Amino acid sequence: MAEGTMRRICVFCGSNPGRRPEYAGAAREMGRVLVERGLGLVYGGGNVGLMGIVADTVLAGGGEAIGVIPEALMAREVGHAGLTELHVVRTMHERKAMMADLSDAFVALPGGFGTFEEFCEVLTWSQLGFHPKPCGLLNVAGYYDPLLALFDRGVEEGFIPAKHRGLVIEETDPARLLDACARFQPPSASKWIGRDER
Repeated sequence: MAEGTMRRICVFCGSNPGRRPEYAGAAREMGRVLVERGLGLVYGGGNVGLMGIVADTVLAGGGEAIGVIPEALMAREVGHAGLTELHVVRTMHERKAMMADLSDAFVALPGGFGTFEEFCEVLTWSQLGFHPKPCGLLNVAGYYDPLLALFDRGVEEGFIPAKHRGLVIEETDPARLLDACARFQPPSASKWIGRDER
């Protein structure tokens, strides 16, 4: 993906701030780098946790922040009232589809089950060839080490083709992660293993 073709980055992250100050620091730095590069933010629409920190940082820097939130989560995640755009949708499926449509790359900061699920879904879509967009993990303070080890185990045990392990872009620094996303070239091979590859 060429540098100029990335206009908006979808950021998946926690609706809690986490226990370590490094998590909030990484969220602020991600927001700052997005503004510095003129990249818009697409995210889950909340104003709490790491979600709120990224959005507030982007807005404070004069950047574009687009939120997508289901009706049922407006109260629980506290929809952000100051966004460039806030789309309120009916279901989680609609939320994820709209976020994907609006974005040119996907990045996961630390988060919980929702963050894991959202990242793994867009990663699976990439593996299946449904989109050519980069999928990156910001591995703050080693948070994603166990997940990355699980991906490696999947390769070792024959559940993930080795060539698809490269679909997961991993970095510890937001600027370097976005650089790697801009350089990403999707593999041409499809997920499915032919009879002669077994």
